[in-house]
Amino acid sequence: MAAKDEPVVIKKYANRRLYNTGTSTYVTLEDLAEMVKKGEDFTVQDAKTGEDITHPVLTQIIFELENKDGQNMLPISFLRQLIAFYGDQMQMIVPSFLEQSMIAFSKEQERLREQMKTAMGKTPMDVMKMATPMKAIEEQTRRNMEMFQNAMRMFTPFPQAGAGAATVDPATREAPEPPAKSDDLQELKEQIAAMQRKLDKMS
Repeated sequence: MAAKDEPVVIKKYANRRLYNTGTSTYVTLEDLAEMVKKGEDFTVQDAKTGEDITHPVLTQIIFELENKDGQNMLPISFLRQLIAFYGDQMQMIVPSFLEQSMIAFSKEQERLREQMKTAMGKTPMDVMKMATPMKAIEEQTRRNMEMFQNAMRMFTPFPQAGAGAATVDPATREAPEPPAKSDDLQELKEQIAAMQRKLDKMS
């Protein structure tokens, strides 16, 4: 049995069966999804090697959920953008950005749930007021994207060619900052930490 504050260990065997050591029962990916929804912490280990395979198992759960009718949550445009970042110099920034964005959204979800519950059964005019929390989410997303774009400028300080760059007035354009040195990891970490603090304040 796992200690009270320790995550439950799920063992995955060669036959792909999953064994919950906390309850001494075999479980499915759907069971693990329910554990996540209930806030139950767990890690998945390869039963033979002891390797932590939590990440690929959670990814598999998302894959299974996305393939259920009516449960698609990840837009195609988002998936395309996410795939494009693999192997890109921005790949190290993306996980932190996504994590902070989800944390900010999670902090607001209970308030939004209560407002939605209160609006149920009311007049159309009351329901129209529901647009307010949705606008708040859109505003938060916009600010998050601005933070993400600022992070991208650390790696691409020079304006890219295209329509956007052509509309910039040369007289008002600021001098491009020198590109970040590949070995200057400490400075980069500090900049990322600053981004996270700003996201926390905005949330």
